[in-house]
Amino acid sequence: MYYETTFIVNPDISQEKSQELTDQLVSKVEKAGGRIVKREYWGVRLLAYPIEKRKRGHYVLLVTDGEAAAIQALETAIQLEERILRFLTVRLSEMSDEPSPLMRRRKPRSEEKPAEEAEATPATDATTDTDNKAAAEATPATDDATDTGQAAAEEAKPAVDTATDTGEPAEA
Repeated sequence: MYYETTFIVNPDISQEKSQELTDQLVSKVEKAGGRIVKREYWGVRLLAYPIEKRKRGHYVLLVTDGEAAAIQALETAIQLEERILRFLTVRLSEMSDEPSPLMRRRKPRSEEKPAEEAEATPATDATTDTDNKAAAEATPATDDATDTGQAAAEEAKPAVDTATDTGEPAEA
């Protein structure tokens, strides 16, 4: 049986200390007969609401394979640890080898930069030429086009009943 445990560590401690804390929890799970299938550090993120007067926290995800006794050992260790603000354990019906949705959105900076620069340079030049042509075509040649546009805008306004002067649309 797989279990997914997400917990939030106090933001006042460093990332290294947070990793050490996670290592301690992993060793307790392994001593109880479970094994960690997936481990993800999501970084320091904003909390939905303040917890113990803190607005941020280190988010960590652990996916465990094992019996309920291993999960009980993990939850007991988490409850006794003062540096952990909140946790949630959910039983999974099946395990996915893919990264969590949060990790899929996050891409390393080194991979993003070259791809963006290669795509952005030609697209910028082509967009500029296209935008200039479109702007030249959209510019009205005479004042008649401007007057027609104002008339259409006035027709689009809802009629107001001036007899009652309430500002509500008139009934037809």
